[in-house]
Parts: sequence; C-alpha cells; structure tokens
Amino acid sequence: MRFPPHFRPIMIPALRAFAVVLVALACTAVPARADVIGVKQAELRVEDEALVLNADFDLALNATLDEALQKGIPLYFVLEFELTRPRWYWLDEKVLTLTTQYRVAWQALTQTYRISSGLLAQTPGTAAEVERFLSRVTAREVGRRDQVVRGDRYVAAVRLRLDTNQLPKPFQVNAITAREWTLDSGWHRWNFTP
Repeated sequence: MRFPPHFRPIMIPALRAFAVVLVALACTAVPARADVIGVKQAELRVEDEALVLNADFDLALNATLDEALQKGIPLYFVLEFELTRPRWYWLDEKVLTLTTQYRVAWQALTQTYRISSGLLAQTPGTAAEVERFLSRVTAREVGRRDQVVRGDRYVAAVRLRLDTNQLPKPFQVNAITAREWTLDSGWHRWNFTP
C-alpha cells in the first residue's frame, strides 16, 4: 500500500512506535496462573472438649508433578488452619493456628509412594491414593474447647498448597513461571460460633 508523499512523515514514526509497542508486549512475561485446589467442604466442630477440623479438597497431581516424583524429587504439601476473632476496634485476634507439612516421595525399590508427616508415614501404592490421602482432613484436632468463648463469632480458614520453597533450587526457579508447579487452594473462610 502506497501513501501519498504528504502522509509519509506522519505514518513512518507512527508505524515505528506501533512496532516498539508490539515488541515490548511480546517481551513482557505474563505471570503464571496457579492451578487451583478446590475446597469441596470444610467445617469446625466441638467434640469432647476438643475443636475438630474436617475438610475435603479437590486435589489432582498433574503429569509434571507425578514425573518429578518418579524421578526422585520429593514434594511438600502444607495444610494450614487458622481461627480468628473479628474485632471492630483493632486487628482481628488470631486465636489458633495449625500448620502440617506432608512430604510425598516415590520409593523406586518398592514401587510405592511414601507420605510422611513428622514421625508418621503411609505408603500408598498409586497416585490416586496419594491424592485421596492429601485431600481429606478427618477429625483433626486443632485446639481445645476452652480456647474459644461460647457464643462469640469466629472466622475459621483452611488452605492446602504445594510448598515450592522446599523444592531443589532449579525447580524453585521453574516454579515461578510454570503453573504446573503452583498448586494452591487459597484461603477458604467460614464463620464459626461454638
């Protein structure tokens, strides 16, 4: 397409500016969206003078994570719980916090997975069993009944995530940009009144 001579001084700088904008847009990195771990349900109950947490997550290990496990790289999942009491005059009071870390590893000799948390360990045989184990929190004691005041309103929150800080350093760099490495449920909150 040919432009008349009096348009050329205007069009050439405009085309150059447009080209610079296109190159700048192509070079900017778009942050990776994290894979979402869904929260199917979560509840906090009082049972025998204890506060008990039940939660059900929708967790699926993607092919990248399963391949990393098969190659000997352990994955660390963190379950976090907190109970706060809202205050209108100051910051919310943090009443209870609980953090549990699960280490998931592949045992090549026995051809099974190993899930450990502290001194406890289980050896599920398939990735589906690993997902099922990590997805269900059943009757987990998170506190005592005397730590909350009867009739007060509290906000409970639970979260399950893959801890990328525990990965080997080269994978931590990869986890910054690859969504396959960033599994997180986000905080799921609900009201609780004992």
